Amino acid sequence: GHGVMPSTLCSAGEVLNMGYVIAREKATSTFQVQNTSTLTLQYSIQLDSLSPTRDKDQQRLPAFLTSPLQRVEFVGTQNYNGLSVFSIFPMEGEILAGSSQDFVVTFSPDHESLYYSDRLRVVLFGKRTAHVIHLKGAARDYPMFVEGGVPLDVPVESLAVTLPVSSQEALKGGNVLPLTLHYKAVMKSILLVLEYIEGELSPVPAMTELRVGAIQTTQPASKKSVEFSFEDLQLLQQKGFTLGAAKGTVERGQVKIISVSWVPPADSHVSSAPAADA
Repeated sequence: GHGVMPSTLCSAGEVLNMGYVIAREKATSTFQVQNTSTLTLQYSIQLDSLSPTRDKDQQRLPAFLTSPLQRVEFVGTQNYNGLSVFSIFPMEGEILAGSSQDFVVTFSPDHESLYYSDRLRVVLFGKRTAHVIHLKGAARDYPMFVEGGVPLDVPVESLAVTLPVSSQEALKGGNVLPLTLHYKAVMKSILLVLEYIEGELSPVPAMTELRVGAIQTTQPASKKSVEFSFEDLQLLQQKGFTLGAAKGTVERGQVKIISVSWVPPADSHVSSAPAADA
């Protein structure tokens, strides 16, 4: 007889990011696994969130406490309704030699969270793991999201009722810029940290950026664009902060990058920690 090693190619990389979805809506993505060997492969799809040892694994400390460099768990936020936030079709079957199989991943969050995640494994013959894909997604109650700044929360949900970190508490110990971004009646606080290095040459501003995006939605009555604005910009300018755009619109499915820079005013000292809300 001849021993044959099963071999496959997967169109997805190590991470499959489903992006942002309006809570209680769905998004789908497709990846393909190709059988490059000379034998028929029996496959099954496994999710870490459905592992029989998950309850035991949850007894350990979360990664954001044990490793300051890792904030995201492989199995993160899950749906309140008890169903997996990620589903895959098909879950098992066969791939003939030289053929390929398409897999549809559905992301269906039932509440707002930035930390939906799971780990998908393509297992051959019930034993050999051929591919591992980290699934990620985020959900918002409103059709807008903002990326950038220092996280003010933790990536693991708790059953306890917790209060958000206030701007005054977040200001302790550094040069920071708390911003308040308005979308209609919704306000989202973002904490930016800018570090300025003083030199002999002409001042080079400390730079960072925000990403403001509009989420695609299935609601037919929704507008094609989302409006946003920052307030109290005059106070920002007095303290040396400059925003690339004070207000604007973002088309559905698009992202707008807003630059933020800071040069200390002439009357400021290196040891001081200027801060401003906008």
